[in-house]
Amino acid sequence: MIGVARNARLERIVKDWEGLLEQRYAETGTKQRQVAEFTYAANTWDRERRIVMRLEFGTQGNKPRFVVTNLGLPADKLYDDLYCQRGEAENRIKETQLDLFGTRASSYRFLANWLRVMFAALAYTLMHRLRAIALANTELARATAATIRVKLLKTGAAVIRNTRRVRILFASHHPMRDTFLTAAQALAP
Repeated sequence: MIGVARNARLERIVKDWEGLLEQRYAETGTKQRQVAEFTYAANTWDRERRIVMRLEFGTQGNKPRFVVTNLGLPADKLYDDLYCQRGEAENRIKETQLDLFGTRASSYRFLANWLRVMFAALAYTLMHRLRAIALANTELARATAATIRVKLLKTGAAVIRNTRRVRILFASHHPMRDTFLTAAQALAP
């Protein structure tokens, strides 16, 4: 499945469907959505191919999406269960690369770059488990790794160490104090 860019020909094909969605939106005031399919061939294609379209009409107007596929599943299953899930996987890859510094492979040595990528993968795994175990019922339950890192973990603290223990003293006015406490208690043995 590959996304197809909008063009004038595709927009002419779906114009009637979009008009129907716009009419339903005007009647109900709620966002309208439709997933359907048709065959289409761009000028450079040697044959017609199956296009799955997702049309939405809401406060921002028309939002069509087109996907070309050779898979035989129903259009709504293809779009919702496969195409959208692939996009979600790409979001997780982007999160690892951007939020957890997964692209810092600038060494000329393979093992150094491999280790950096493994650290980013480990950081992603730790963030994922932190969300699932410690932040499940908090405002950060669906937050990105960057949000968790900046709002919850990147905080100032004083470390006091003596021969028997290490104490970490956090600021009493941390804005996410309650969420941090909930997470710490969930992770405590």
